[in-house]
Amino acid sequence: MIRMIVHRLLIGVFVMWGAASLIFLIVRAAPGDPATVLLGPDATRSQIDQLRSSLGLDRPLGAQYLSYLGDVCRLDFGQSHWLGRSAMGAVLDRLPATIDLTVTATVIAVVVGLTLGMLAGARPGSLVDRVVSACTIALQSFPTFWIGIMLVLVFALTLRLLPSSGVGTPQHLVLPAVTLAFPFVAIIARLTRTSVAETMGESYIQTARSKGLTERQVLFGHALRNSLIPVVTVVGVQVGALVGGAVIVENVFAWPGLGSLVVEAVANRDYTVVQGATLLIAGIVVVLNLLADLLIAQLDPRIRTGAV
Repeated sequence: MIRMIVHRLLIGVFVMWGAASLIFLIVRAAPGDPATVLLGPDATRSQIDQLRSSLGLDRPLGAQYLSYLGDVCRLDFGQSHWLGRSAMGAVLDRLPATIDLTVTATVIAVVVGLTLGMLAGARPGSLVDRVVSACTIALQSFPTFWIGIMLVLVFALTLRLLPSSGVGTPQHLVLPAVTLAFPFVAIIARLTRTSVAETMGESYIQTARSKGLTERQVLFGHALRNSLIPVVTVVGVQVGALVGGAVIVENVFAWPGLGSLVVEAVANRDYTVVQGATLLIAGIVVVLNLLADLLIAQLDPRIRTGAV
C-alpha cells in the first residue's frame, strides 16, 4: 500500500510539471499582447515596452520558463495585473463556487447513474435495459452547452420554476449542476450496467442464488462490491474532468466559479490567473485520482496485499 501511494505521488509530480509546462506554452502562443490589452489602444509604444519589461515578457522564452518553474516550486503564482491582486488569491476566491457545483453534480451523477446501471445490469436485455441504454446514449450525444440552454428554456423561461443564472439560493444551483451531471450520469450508468451484468454471471453469484438468497440480496450483498471497482476508477477521473468541464457550464449560467474566471482571464491575457487556475485544477485531479486508488484498494483486497 505504501509503495502504491509513493508511486502515485511521483506520477502526480510528473503530471503537475507537465500541466505547468503545457499551460505556460499555450498562453504564450495565444494571439494578443498582454501589455497592449492592459494599457488599452491609446497607450504609447514606450508605455507598452515598459509594462512588458515589468511583466518579464521581454526576456527570452527559456528564461521566462525557468523563472516560472522556480516561482511555482516556491508556491509563488505571481500577481494579476488585470485584477491588481495575487493571482492564486483570485483563483481561491472563486474555488468554493466551483466546488459547490462539482460536488452537487457528482452526487447527482453517482446516485442516478448507479441506480440506472444496476437496474439495467441486473436484467440484461430487458425493457429497462434497452430504455436505460437508449437514454444514456442520448445524454452522451448532446453537447453540454445545448443541454444547459434547453434546461433554461424549459424550467426557467417556460415553466418559471428555477432561476436561469446567478447565485444566492439553492435553486440557483439546480440547473447548472444537472447540466454538468447529465453526461456523467450516462458514463456511470453504462459502466455500472456492464460491470453488474458481467458480475451477475460469475460462479459465486450462482452459488449465492443456490443458497436461496433473493435477487436483491445477491445484487447488493455479493455483486455490487466487485461491480463498483471500475466505477470508482472512472468516478475519480471524471470528477476532475467535471472541474475542467465547468468552464462551459459556468459561463452558460453566469456561475462565478473558476470556469468563468479563466474565460475572463484569457480575454484579458492575464497569464498568471490562467496558469494558477490550471495548476490548481491539475492538483485537484491528482488528489482525486489518489483517493480513488485508495478506495479501490479498500474494495479489492488483492491490491492491499499486493496480489495484483
